[in-house]
Amino acid sequence: MKSVKIVSFALLVVGLASCNPSEKAGRTPKEYSSEQLRSNTIISAAGISADDSRVLVSNNVSGIFNVHEITINDTTDNVLTKSTKESNFAIAYLPDGEHFLYASDSGGDENSHIYLASKTDTSVVDITPWPGSSNSFFGWSADKSAIYVLSNQRDKRFFDLWKLNLSDWKPTLIYQNDTGDEPGSLSHNEQFITLTKSITTDKNELYLLDLVSKKKTMISNASESSWIPQSFEKDDSSFYYLTNDSSDFRYLVKYSIATAEREKIYETKWDVDGFYLSKNGKYHTLFINEDGKNKVLLYDHATNKPIDFPQIEDGDVMNLVYSDSEKNILLTVGSSTSPSNLYVYNTDTKDLKQLTNTLNSQIDENDLVKAEVIRFKSFDGKEIPAIYYKPLIADKNHKVPALVYAHGGPGGQSRVGFNTSIQFLVNHGYAVLLVNNRGSSGYGKEFYKMDNKDHGNGDLKDFIWGKKWLQEQNYIDSTEIGIMGGSYGGNIVLNALTLHPDEFKVGVNMFGVANWLRTLKSIPPYWESFRLALYEELGDPYSADSVRLKMISPLFNYEKITKPLIVFQGANDVRVLQAESDEIVAGVKKNGVPVEYVLFPDEGHGFIKKENQIETDNKTLAFLEQYLKVKSKK
Repeated sequence: MKSVKIVSFALLVVGLASCNPSEKAGRTPKEYSSEQLRSNTIISAAGISADDSRVLVSNNVSGIFNVHEITINDTTDNVLTKSTKESNFAIAYLPDGEHFLYASDSGGDENSHIYLASKTDTSVVDITPWPGSSNSFFGWSADKSAIYVLSNQRDKRFFDLWKLNLSDWKPTLIYQNDTGDEPGSLSHNEQFITLTKSITTDKNELYLLDLVSKKKTMISNASESSWIPQSFEKDDSSFYYLTNDSSDFRYLVKYSIATAEREKIYETKWDVDGFYLSKNGKYHTLFINEDGKNKVLLYDHATNKPIDFPQIEDGDVMNLVYSDSEKNILLTVGSSTSPSNLYVYNTDTKDLKQLTNTLNSQIDENDLVKAEVIRFKSFDGKEIPAIYYKPLIADKNHKVPALVYAHGGPGGQSRVGFNTSIQFLVNHGYAVLLVNNRGSSGYGKEFYKMDNKDHGNGDLKDFIWGKKWLQEQNYIDSTEIGIMGGSYGGNIVLNALTLHPDEFKVGVNMFGVANWLRTLKSIPPYWESFRLALYEELGDPYSADSVRLKMISPLFNYEKITKPLIVFQGANDVRVLQAESDEIVAGVKKNGVPVEYVLFPDEGHGFIKKENQIETDNKTLAFLEQYLKVKSKK
């Protein structure tokens, strides 16, 4: 769902085109199975050990995510957890270097707990042992003698901030959340905390709360803007936040606690997505969401002067972790033709070292497709950005079928980068256009707000006009175009098949909303602080808005579906309930229309287990080969 907290999952943009992709003769690549593509390693970085010798990571080599550590010197990999049922996600090393923290839920139910484990034995302790609670790591105390945790153990609707000392792991309440405000950042001396309150999905409020005096100062104003707290200065004299107040794009501001003075630190024509300050304040970095990719800038923090940052050919920095010593920076770097790899950059020697090679050795990267950024005009003349994957085999003498792809949201963004399911389909001859419809993030405040209470209309038409763009390409089979998406994107798929039943030949729906009335009424308890903001954008199901919500709920229009449909769903999904998919499948069956249903009993909102991802790939391809055919291959 849309949120003012934007998390960047950007990978690489390798080409920019405002018109048609360049035409050249197609060639036949080697075809890869889903098993081969899913044998790539998906990896994420958590932290660097106190002695700068090792890094803590999560990867899915075993089929689900487990915690590993990599030795920087020789890149050897040591497996730290060996779960066979639930994914474990690395959080951080403890200062002793022998213990570490990781998070895990049960079957995708989103009730994550934080666990303490040791490298030297098999003991594991749940340090958040509160039944039915959702818990997340919030950071370290200044002296690293304690961690902070957000938990809804006291009230399932709201997240409180707790402090857990490493000596006994007993929780101490730092901030009790009784109003639905969301903690943003905590000062090093624990005196100040920043809080946000959602008003709409594109407007919120920012406060600074003095935990000693209880004085609560409003930092934001009444404008239709977002305000996102970042870091406190090391001496707690000021803090940083992002906002798009009086601007179409977010910029960085420094706020003085003593004087209330504000200083604009950085702005550009794209959203600033993040500001990261190293432990001792030597460096800071900025992440810029530049046309579907990350631009990363490194600065000397004291002087605010830019520092040369390593350039990795055909690569894009997705994530960055400073070591406590500030001597090393751990980089997660992706590209559109390879899963992300980890690099360590030494700030003293300027050496850049690659730690991983995540692409399956059976795969020739030249047989995968580099993504392009394109733009097309929609029904009202609005320019719509999209990410495009053109099959290598496609040319005017060999026309290929295509899929229009809808991202999650509302308010998400498709980014240029490695997407296994997309590469699998493109490798098998399907062009894929990932549309960043009106309402997507990353293209300014006004674009972001364009779909408010207009879902199922303007946003949906953007996908139809994306289809028209595809039909204009002389290598696309204009009669063989389907639509695919998950979550909010799955709702787009279902609405396309119900509200515009003749536009797309097939639909691939992954855990898509079929009944907005039920979905908005069944929002998880811990989304309480965000519930009214969603109602403001989508509509209040308890008000007159229910008439429009019913109209754009595919469940009430299922009889209009005449095109083949395949549906994927996780049984433990708390955001889009299984009933959504159960009922739409039952309805389509009544129409006598081909419909397939794949239900995973051990997944939630999105599929994490490799075996389930492979099954999703293979069943999607088999469905498309039956109903959206690649007519011939070279």
